[in-house]
Amino acid sequence: MYTKKRIRLASHRRGGLLCYRGYYRLRGKCVPERAYSGGGVAVDGARDTYEQAVGFFIATASLVGAEQWEQPGLGQWSVRDLVGHTSRALLTVETYLDRPAGRVEVGSPVEYFVKALASIGDPEQVARRGREAGAALGADPLSALQEIADRVLGLVSHVGHGQLVETPVGGMPLSAYLPTRTFELVVHTLDLAAAINAPGAPPTEPLAASLELAAGLAVHSGRGVEVLLALTGRQTLPAGFSLV
Repeated sequence: MYTKKRIRLASHRRGGLLCYRGYYRLRGKCVPERAYSGGGVAVDGARDTYEQAVGFFIATASLVGAEQWEQPGLGQWSVRDLVGHTSRALLTVETYLDRPAGRVEVGSPVEYFVKALASIGDPEQVARRGREAGAALGADPLSALQEIADRVLGLVSHVGHGQLVETPVGGMPLSAYLPTRTFELVVHTLDLAAAINAPGAPPTEPLAASLELAAGLAVHSGRGVEVLLALTGRQTLPAGFSLV
């Protein structure tokens, strides 16, 4: 149903390094435009925010040293496994675009996470899928990631937000599903940056969208007051506190 045309969405590409829109190439690395302009990158809708989150992921993955791929990444994952898991925030979009939904059963990103955590969030299964995705990146993980990103962002750029997609927890608008992937990209790219001791500075819009989603999850779980008081310096959160 969808034409999987390979589209380069890079703003700058020299010496084989691809940097997505919202990033510049500087001394062999991809850095956010806001490092130059002092402000956030203007965006228009969930697709643009998602694209910036993908750029943040690819730019950070490009900093992984050859000796770091098998080093510890997060929990039981190696860096390769963590990158593989994060790449699923691209691959699932591609998969679900090939599964148009007939009706809306999940109306918001918060509702998606609530249902997903209750049904498909088994930690062992999540860990296994991450390892499999990491192995599938092959001998040149960065090139594989860039190819995946080109392909998926090309698809997303040609689909209207009115499109419904069938997810494992029910049909939902693409515009509601993409913020869940932006959240995954931002959080796990920060995990990756920590694992390889690299700077972690998400573009403003994906970071703001991720914080908004986390706040929604806090309210839904009945922990909104705790989180608000912690964010305003009135109390601290318990050790190991998590909303997902």
